[in-house]
Amino acid sequence: MQKVENGLFVSVDYTGTLDNGEVFDSSKGRQPLEVQLGAGSLIPGFESALMGMTLNESKTFTLSPQEAYGERDPNRTHEFPRSEIPEGMVPQVGQTLMLSTPQGQQIPARVDSIDDTKVIFDLNHPLAGQSLTFDIKVVGINQTATQQQAGCGCDCSSSGSCGDGGCGDSGCC
Repeated sequence: MQKVENGLFVSVDYTGTLDNGEVFDSSKGRQPLEVQLGAGSLIPGFESALMGMTLNESKTFTLSPQEAYGERDPNRTHEFPRSEIPEGMVPQVGQTLMLSTPQGQQIPARVDSIDDTKVIFDLNHPLAGQSLTFDIKVVGINQTATQQQAGCGCDCSSSGSCGDGGCGDSGCC
């Protein structure tokens, strides 16, 4: 019986919940998440939990913040002068917007505060500081990819499979 190991492409049905039971992401109603193990596209704890599983095996596990998106860092903010906010954009406190890095990478940022001269963004991953519980089932183990690998566009290895991504509903863990 084939087991999940580095280099293999694994398809997983999953539901991720927070401590309060709120679902933050799920593959229900979508294709299973397919990833190549060891490629750095998953948060570390999720990848570790998959290792050694077999086809059709199910598992429930909880990841600490350190195994997922890390602890919240109060210093991980960025201040923009209001003059740099595009005309017509009216940011609201709590809103998540996509910011572009100088390299063109898109990262989610939550509007933390606004005043007459500046907007301050919280750059922590939206799930930083939280324990995450996953219910998963391995539905495919292959030598090659079986799905088109489009990705969600967020750097998930820093956040995880879209592990960095306030990428809820993006098919990334």
